[in-house]
Amino acid sequence: MKSMTLLFGLLFSITTFAQSDAILGNWYNQEKDAVIKIIKTEKNTFQGQIVWMLNPNDENGNPKIDNLNPDESLQSRPRMGMVMMYDFSHDEDNVWNDGEIYDPKSGNTYSGTITLTSENNLDLRGYVGLPIFGRTSNWTRKTD
Repeated sequence: MKSMTLLFGLLFSITTFAQSDAILGNWYNQEKDAVIKIIKTEKNTFQGQIVWMLNPNDENGNPKIDNLNPDESLQSRPRMGMVMMYDFSHDEDNVWNDGEIYDPKSGNTYSGTITLTSENNLDLRGYVGLPIFGRTSNWTRKTD
């Protein structure tokens, strides 16, 4: 009986681990003008980093920077390579919660939730206060 309990526990752990890592990889944002790579951190949370931009340069040909950031010390950092999603924790099944999303197009930071709706689609919800006061963006996995 102990071995059966151990086997079921091991299978549950493997399944939970696989589910929690299901969002790993490269994702196009809804506008398809950026690719964000979602990785697992050493803290066992998930973060997303901009790894590709359709238009990485401004009208002068210079790399786009984070000029709308309310923190003046960050306004000169490049958008390319920026971590813009952080501290997401796997909650249950296909949901990751308690994260934050920084939008470099507005300079705003939002609380966030990720819901994996299929193997290649996720809904990223950013909100202030309560989730009902937010907006959902559908991302698609980059498979090419």
